[in-house]
Amino acid sequence: MITDDDLRAATAAGIIDEAQAARLGALAHQRAGRLARGLPEDEPFELFRGFAEIFVSLGLILLISSAVTFATAIGGVLGITLGLAGLCWFAGLYFTLNRRMTLPSIVLATGYAIGIGGFFSWILTTSDMSHTGPPVIAFGLLGIAAMLLHFRTFRVPFSMFLAGLFGLSVVFGFTVDTDVFAIFTGNWNALFDLRQGNSFAVATLVFGVLAFCAGLWFDLQDPHRVGRLARSAFWLHLLAAPALVNTVMMTAYNFDGVAGTILTVAGLSLVTVFALIIDRRSFLTAGLGYLAAVIFGFLEQGDGDLSIPTLMLVLGAIITYLGTFWTSLRVRLMRMLPDFPGKSRLPPYSENS
Repeated sequence: MITDDDLRAATAAGIIDEAQAARLGALAHQRAGRLARGLPEDEPFELFRGFAEIFVSLGLILLISSAVTFATAIGGVLGITLGLAGLCWFAGLYFTLNRRMTLPSIVLATGYAIGIGGFFSWILTTSDMSHTGPPVIAFGLLGIAAMLLHFRTFRVPFSMFLAGLFGLSVVFGFTVDTDVFAIFTGNWNALFDLRQGNSFAVATLVFGVLAFCAGLWFDLQDPHRVGRLARSAFWLHLLAAPALVNTVMMTAYNFDGVAGTILTVAGLSLVTVFALIIDRRSFLTAGLGYLAAVIFGFLEQGDGDLSIPTLMLVLGAIITYLGTFWTSLRVRLMRMLPDFPGKSRLPPYSENS
């Protein structure tokens, strides 16, 4: 029988395209009578396919590290950074394009990003530029371009995560009016609070919106989540979720008294509904810390000695319930919601969708 891995391999080899793979997968799952027209009860996420990939990745890390060490001893920063990027690029021609190994491809994409990022950072340093404004924007834009080129060539979903990290520096360059590295020395409680007039909070909010829009675009191209586009969206949502949720929820949580608790609970409810609609657990996961804080606040009013165990019990029950019944909850929610633009392009939620 043809599996999802076979469809992904056929797509990667150019035998069929993403849309054809989605239709074949949907037909196979429909015939098997599975819920949601073939959607598994999980988001597509793959780090490795076997221990052989872990073994190869360990070897690549050792080889790359030793090459960088030797280059450091005999050359300058320019040779080290470009050499690292070039080495990872050419290694990807074999391990990614030929062998199609997942974890080694992630290692090589990371090494390429470090090399390219180091090269651009070296240019900024030697040019005696600060870590604010146009230099940071230029650094981020060049990094995004480099990672998009890598994605276009190797089609590694993790490349989009690295491109998003470079995009974060672009947003910082436009919104943060102080040294990017100096903002982390302030008050952590106000770091994501929009009411404090903190430029970092504005930057993370803007970045979260942009990363989410990019991830949603990939999701809408592959609603059945059988190809690389959906796996690329996973990494973008992994960046967008903490940026969006932390900024919004920290702003709500910092309100004093009952108002802060009510706003936090309302915000968590909206985040849960939103995560179910787009079928991405990462947004809900990013808000679990605030859920724990609210529950702990209620428990502290009682017996303090049992606050932590009770917190773990309640939080564990909520997470287990949502994780176990995620699919059925989403089916009910989507059936209750009226039609809205893009609803039909989201992951299917019943056999009759």
